[in-house]
Amino acid sequence: MGQLQHTVALVAGATRGAGRGIATELGAAGATVYATGRTSRAGGRSDLDRPETIEETAELVTARGGTGIPVRCDHSDPEQVRALIRRIADDHGRLDLLVNDVWGGDALTEWGRPLWEHDLGKGLKLLHRAIDTHIITSHFALPLMIGQGRGLVIEITDGTERFVEELLDGYRTSFFYDLAKSSVIRLARNQAAELKPHGVAALSLTPGFLRSEAMLDHFGVTEDDWRDGAAKDEHFAQSETPAYIGRAVAALASDPEIMSKTGGSYDTGGLSKEYGFTDLNGTRPDFAEYYRDFLSKSGS
Repeated sequence: MGQLQHTVALVAGATRGAGRGIATELGAAGATVYATGRTSRAGGRSDLDRPETIEETAELVTARGGTGIPVRCDHSDPEQVRALIRRIADDHGRLDLLVNDVWGGDALTEWGRPLWEHDLGKGLKLLHRAIDTHIITSHFALPLMIGQGRGLVIEITDGTERFVEELLDGYRTSFFYDLAKSSVIRLARNQAAELKPHGVAALSLTPGFLRSEAMLDHFGVTEDDWRDGAAKDEHFAQSETPAYIGRAVAALASDPEIMSKTGGSYDTGGLSKEYGFTDLNGTRPDFAEYYRDFLSKSGS
C-alpha cells in the first residue's frame, strides 16, 4: 500500500495538465482522490475544446492503486462547490488534502499587450476563473480540515516569488496573467496565517516548464519524441512531465513536518532535491536553476 492510503484528497482542476499529474501520483501513493473539473463524458466542456475528461483522470488514479472519484464541478459556482464538499463530508467525514489547481485562463491571456490594450472582459474573466475559484473552494473545504485539526492546502501557480523577482524582473509579461499567478501565491500565504492555529498548513507550488498535453500538441510532439520540441524552443529540453509536480504534492502530503513549510512558495526542482523524487525518466529537472544559468551565460 502507498504512504497515502488513508488520505482523502480533492484536486480541483484535475482534468488535464498539472491537475491530472497530481491526481494520478496521489493515486499511486494510495490516496482517495476527488478529481473535479468542467469537462466530463456525461456532458459539459471547458472553452479549450480538448478531449481530456475528469473520468479519464479518475480512471488513471484507480489504475495506479488509489481510488479515483470524478465529480463535474464548476468551481466558480459556490453552490456546486458547496455540494461537492458536502458529498466529501458525507462519504468520508474529512478532507486531508486540498489542491487548488483551477486555471482556465489559457484562452483569455493576451501576451505582449499592456493593460490598456488587453481585452478587459477577457482579463476580468481570467481573474474570476483563476482566483475566485480558489477562494470559493477553500471557503467551503477548510472547515473540514479545521474540524479535524490537520490538513494541507496546496495552491498551484506559475513561478515562485524568488524566481519571478530574480529572473523575470518581477513581472510575468502579461498584466492579468501575472496578477492571477501572484495572487495565488498570496492566497496560500493568507490561508497559512489563518490556518496555523488549527494545525492546517497552506503553501504554493509551481512546476517548471510543464510538458502538459496542450504543450505537447503546441510543439507537435508526443511524450515519446518530446525532445524534438527543443528545435522550436531550446528551453523545452528542460521541461518536465505533470507527474513531477504530482510527486512533489505526494511528498508534501506525506511529510510529518509539513507545518514547517506553511506559507512558503516552492517549486518542483527544489523539492525533488529535498525529498528525493524524480520525474518519470529518472531525472530531476530544476527549471529555475537552469534558467538562472542560462541568463548568466547569455549575459542577460
